[in-house]
Amino acid sequence: MNLKTRFGTLTNFSRLNFFFYQFTRPCTTSTNPTTAKKASKSKKATPEFVDFVQLKAVGGAGGQGLPKYGGFGGDGGKVIVRADKKVKTLKSVLVNYPRQFCKAGTGENSTRFHVLGESGKDLEIRVPRGITVHKADGTKVDLNEQGESCTVSEGGPGGNHNTKFLGLKGQENIINLELKLIADVGLVGFPNAGKSTFLNTISKAKPKISEFPFTTIAPQIGMMVFDDGRKISVADLPGLIEGAHQNFGMGIKFLRHAERTKTLLFILDINPFQLSEKYPQRSAFETLLLLIKELEEYGHGILDKPAMLALNKIDTDPSETKVNKLMDLVKNLPDSLDQVTPDFHPTSVIHFEKIFTMSAKKKRNILSVKNGIREVMDVNAEKKRLELSEHTDSTDNKDDWMFINSEHVKSKLV
Repeated sequence: MNLKTRFGTLTNFSRLNFFFYQFTRPCTTSTNPTTAKKASKSKKATPEFVDFVQLKAVGGAGGQGLPKYGGFGGDGGKVIVRADKKVKTLKSVLVNYPRQFCKAGTGENSTRFHVLGESGKDLEIRVPRGITVHKADGTKVDLNEQGESCTVSEGGPGGNHNTKFLGLKGQENIINLELKLIADVGLVGFPNAGKSTFLNTISKAKPKISEFPFTTIAPQIGMMVFDDGRKISVADLPGLIEGAHQNFGMGIKFLRHAERTKTLLFILDINPFQLSEKYPQRSAFETLLLLIKELEEYGHGILDKPAMLALNKIDTDPSETKVNKLMDLVKNLPDSLDQVTPDFHPTSVIHFEKIFTMSAKKKRNILSVKNGIREVMDVNAEKKRLELSEHTDSTDNKDDWMFINSEHVKSKLV
């Protein structure tokens, strides 16, 4: 078909518009499914749970000075990390900075009409509370409260007499942002102890549950809600294995989250445990001692936290023989350590403020566990309040004594 036949009914103006559209329209992407599939594969997906991000943070360059008029360039902007309660996850940082690169604003150049250049705009990286910032100089800064911040890269100075009126580059630093979950209760236990099932039972959280180890590969947080409106957050943390303190298994990834919980709830399967054929089978008592040893080796004050113990899967022990024997061994610590070889002996024995028996799967004794957790948390909160009150009173008394003593000295001088 020739152009005359095809466009014979068009006016001169409409013909001109049509040809302009044909030659200036944007190129369209291919709809080939194979091509689209390759493109989707090449794009790096952001993981669902992010607890560690590395960024290159660059301070803004200083603006150029103006020697003829003695003008100073503006300083470059800083890169600042700030805790914000509106930010819920560290994933948002990866979404906002997919190239893991950020840079503050450049300082304004000096001009004859504006001799002093304006400083460059600071860049604020908003992060959730509970972040530890690993700075380039090796120092660590915890951002736990709303609005807390730290500067990770300084801007370059603007052009001035000392720089021969040349604006200098800002700092270029590699920083690491590490998230440690903040929760009231941290669930501690080896794989398949029933932590995820317990969390699913007491809250609306829906962690993955199966009969295979490591079904929890990212921390999950659920909320226990009581009839009077009280809420207690519970974190289901990835399962430990032997050698976790040396970063085997979930290793440090798990243990650093346990640091930020107020209370620990050990969940122990009353049946023997064997992670795989590579590991020997352990009795429930041996498993508990190994769990304590792992936390002990990691340190960081984890075992100084208030702790409780829940003996799980009692539905598999109708005669209660296993439960009663295990309960006796736990209650008689450290004397009961002679029942196992020295390899299982922790340096110090943990004191459990409460010991529960339950079946998370069958929902047996769950209410008593919830109420017990609340009671332990309330008791320890009151202890802390009293300690703080006593500390404040002693400080006030010291200040009063210093004031009285200073007045006495003044009177002597007079």
